[in-house]
Amino acid sequence: MAQVTWRLPDELMERVRAAAAAADRSVNEYLTRLAEAATDPDLAGDDAARTRERLTRAGLLVPPGPPRQRPDPDAVAVARAAAGRGTPLSELVEDDRG
Repeated sequence: MAQVTWRLPDELMERVRAAAAAADRSVNEYLTRLAEAATDPDLAGDDAARTRERLTRAGLLVPPGPPRQRPDPDAVAVARAAAGRGTPLSELVEDDRG
């Protein structure tokens, strides 16, 4: 079994002690359960969270990028108009058939 030592602010340690006491657990048991909850995908809240946790542990989950935004309606209208000016596919096929 491994042993870990780390520094934390006194205020945080007091809150951890209080939370452990409220749960009727030792600080060691409380922190062990906390670490388990943070790293065990089976303890995640729902199916999606469990799947994300498993993918993260396997190194397969790509962190989300910035939220996508809808394109500017005016830019869409310009693109739509430009897209409609080409040669129709049916005409290209007809020309190819000779």
